[in-house]
Amino acid sequence: MTEQKYSLEEIRLRLNELDDQLLKLLSERRKMSIEVAKSKVETSKPVRDASREQQLLVKLINAGRDKYELDAQYITKLFHTIIEDSVLLQQSYLQNLANPELSRKPLARVAFLGSKGSYSHLASREFFSRKNTELIELNCEQFKEVANTVESGHADYGVLPIENTSSGSINEVYDLLQHTTLYIVGELTLPIEHCLVATSDIRLEEIKTLYSHPQPYQQCSEFLSKLKGVKLESCASTADAMRKVQELNRSDVAAIGNSSSGKLYGLQAIQNNIANQTENHTRFIVVARKPVEVSAQIPAKTTLIMSTAQDAGSLVETLLVLQRYGINMTKLESRPIMGNPWEEMFYVDLESHLDSEEMQQALNGLTKITKHLKVLGCYPSENVKPTQIKLQ
Repeated sequence: MTEQKYSLEEIRLRLNELDDQLLKLLSERRKMSIEVAKSKVETSKPVRDASREQQLLVKLINAGRDKYELDAQYITKLFHTIIEDSVLLQQSYLQNLANPELSRKPLARVAFLGSKGSYSHLASREFFSRKNTELIELNCEQFKEVANTVESGHADYGVLPIENTSSGSINEVYDLLQHTTLYIVGELTLPIEHCLVATSDIRLEEIKTLYSHPQPYQQCSEFLSKLKGVKLESCASTADAMRKVQELNRSDVAAIGNSSSGKLYGLQAIQNNIANQTENHTRFIVVARKPVEVSAQIPAKTTLIMSTAQDAGSLVETLLVLQRYGINMTKLESRPIMGNPWEEMFYVDLESHLDSEEMQQALNGLTKITKHLKVLGCYPSENVKPTQIKLQ
């Protein structure tokens, strides 16, 4: 039997020391990322350099394997996170230079759906934490109220969910964009981790009533189909559902929400991972009264809204314009035009900077063949795609 060299307490102390060293190194690396951004201001180089990132990852994987006996998957996952953070830091720095008036406002009023702990609330905090911006949080009961609060000037920004990987597009928000005067100024994708929460550790068979927002009901439909005799009650948000369960304080009610948010209401998770899809994400957009300037060095998205003539091939003709100028479309959504039966409005997300030559040429071409065309916003693409390499 091998004699233990260190006591458990000594091992833990050493681990704490190593963790402190890691935190210090990560902080130093972040500071160097800002220095990289400063150098790119003078050289006008783009934030991302795919070739450089690939070379870096390969070098790190080889060093990790040969010198430190570290697994390639472990190294790749770790440095994907570090690279993503570096990209977002550099983008934020360049955006502050492009929008100096925003960098002078460390406090922002933000409107979102639901109470504290709702997914929109979590998305708001995540997005603005990247900007080092303190928030005055304004919770709203409806998506329209979020837009109205920003349009009236009572909030600087609004955060709206627009699509989910499980339940698809959130039509109410798309319909809202058809009539609003607001601009899209940012985006965020948030992992959604649905679970059942209750006031105590009850069994599923005891649940008589379940509270949640309609979207989670869709996203968890397969799990819910297995529950027998349970009444589904809709709430304005998952946070409101959890607050309802807290107020009722009964052993036969539960809510669908996030386990971390549930703790804010004194609730505990009784069933985790109940969504139809393991990878469940919601994309949120951030809206404001004025558009934002986007640095040409940053990957950007442009969102359009347009309607076409009711002729065969009209939509295809617009898509061919985008193809002609090499603009990649990441989203195409159609919604009926209120008051105009059988006519539709199309929402298009494009991977292109609004001020780029190809985008301006495409807009010129689209204006000639569409009945209505409006730019809803050009904003930094904050979904950082992982650097792709082939693992040996």
